[in-house]
Amino acid sequence: MNELHYTGFDVHKKSVSYCVKTASGEILQEGELAARREALRAWAAAQPQPWRGAMEATLFSAWIFDTLKPYAQQLDMAHPARMKAITSGKKKSDRLDARTIADLLRCNLLPTCYVLSPEMRDLRRLLRYRHLVVAQSVRMQNKMAGLLMETGAPFVKAKLHGKKYFNQLLATLQEVPESVKDLLRMSRGAMEMFETSQKQLVKRLLTEPALQARVERLASIPAVGPITALTWALEIVDPFRFPSLGDAESYCGLTSAFRSSAGKEQRGPISKQRNAWLQSVLIEAAKLAPRWNPQLAAVHAHEMQRGHCNRATLQVARKLVAYLMAVDKSGQPFQLRPSPAPETAAPTRKEEKVARPAEVLQPA
Repeated sequence: MNELHYTGFDVHKKSVSYCVKTASGEILQEGELAARREALRAWAAAQPQPWRGAMEATLFSAWIFDTLKPYAQQLDMAHPARMKAITSGKKKSDRLDARTIADLLRCNLLPTCYVLSPEMRDLRRLLRYRHLVVAQSVRMQNKMAGLLMETGAPFVKAKLHGKKYFNQLLATLQEVPESVKDLLRMSRGAMEMFETSQKQLVKRLLTEPALQARVERLASIPAVGPITALTWALEIVDPFRFPSLGDAESYCGLTSAFRSSAGKEQRGPISKQRNAWLQSVLIEAAKLAPRWNPQLAAVHAHEMQRGHCNRATLQVARKLVAYLMAVDKSGQPFQLRPSPAPETAAPTRKEEKVARPAEVLQPA
């Protein structure tokens, strides 16, 4: 009977260190491979025994994971923030890191993280690139306003980025150097290019067969637009990997850090361990959601009575996560339940908290 081997990989840009161990911890192989697909495939195909492998999630891990996965009985990705056995060690080297990953794997102590399929990873890369394009467009818009302010030229800020107004303004500018006018034209051209690019990216994602039906269901929620729906679909990917609403809120960066020791509990600020892309989109959506969703407007107004607008926005974002999770898991469009009859007794605080995740969803 073939004995299962356990392999730890420490991946880098140009090299991959590996360590192969038996179930008892005996080292069978150690070495370093060039970070090239041919070298990795040749090494994996030459292994005489079935093996399980693991590597730490880094910028370079995705393509290495995809290359080695067909050859392994099981391949896992380790969560970098939870790899305390590596980050807190007194001695640290590529060889020791590979050994430690192999030990964690064979002892079933490896803190794994979710790995996207190559197809979903490609789509998510497009969406994140769109974020970069939008940031550059905004940068050009700010530069245009800055150039006009430097030269003392009067302009209407709300109309500056309109094409017709910009052309009229450029024709009527007085006592403005020609070099500034040239820079304004260049900035305007770059802004239009970035805006066209981001529209093309969004159009491509919205017409993707793997996303189209899901995004339409998510966009049925009032105050959830196509960008919010796309970001949720491509960052969450599988909503069932979150067993509870609290786990989803934590992943989105909407919960505070929590520490408990010796019976003492302490809450800190919003934790930095989160999906930053999803957090920023949900917060921006929560700022506008009360205008379009009466239920979210009521949540916002209730929290505003306590006098803290940021907490009100955060609570709206958490409610949005509850809506998105309910729609995504049910596979049905969003639909509000009818209001309860006046004679119905109001639920207690505890009952209201338990029913919160599904309180607004009813299959269409």
